[in-house]
Amino acid sequence: MNLDFQITDMAGATPEHSAVIVNFVASVRKQLRNSTCFVFSDNVQYKWKLENGDTKVVVPDASINCRVKFRRGNMFLDSPRFVMEVLSPSTEKYDRTEKMDIYRQQEIDEYWIVDWRERKVEIYTLDYDKEIPKYYLWKTITRSNKDALKMIHFPNVKITFDELFEELDM
Repeated sequence: MNLDFQITDMAGATPEHSAVIVNFVASVRKQLRNSTCFVFSDNVQYKWKLENGDTKVVVPDASINCRVKFRRGNMFLDSPRFVMEVLSPSTEKYDRTEKMDIYRQQEIDEYWIVDWRERKVEIYTLDYDKEIPKYYLWKTITRSNKDALKMIHFPNVKITFDELFEELDM
């Protein structure tokens, strides 16, 4: 048995980072009630086999999963349909590169990168280029176009820009 572990020292999240996650989960959770989909904060793990054959465990800041029966304990074995990462200085490069590529390989429909310092949301949607999954930047949302914030693959779920960034001036 080959156990390939990578230990990473990560600084604790700031209250603002956590507030964005809580705001998203609190708003979306109510709207998904009585559906087959569930929203999770950064307390669940996903375990996937990558294109290169490696197995990787990833913990997104928030996810919406509609196939919650495929799990072992707190670890899901199937892909969510939506993932959100909230940037921090220690994780920004990883969220924009390796983690984004892992989500692409797992064909996660929608990926949000949220920068709480800049009050900005980048919304990526998955599409295919000759059967190869790729993320395309659908829209960048800031204060100037905040009314355009919406979930592409969950059109009935609503969260406003102001809700997402609520109580960040702590």
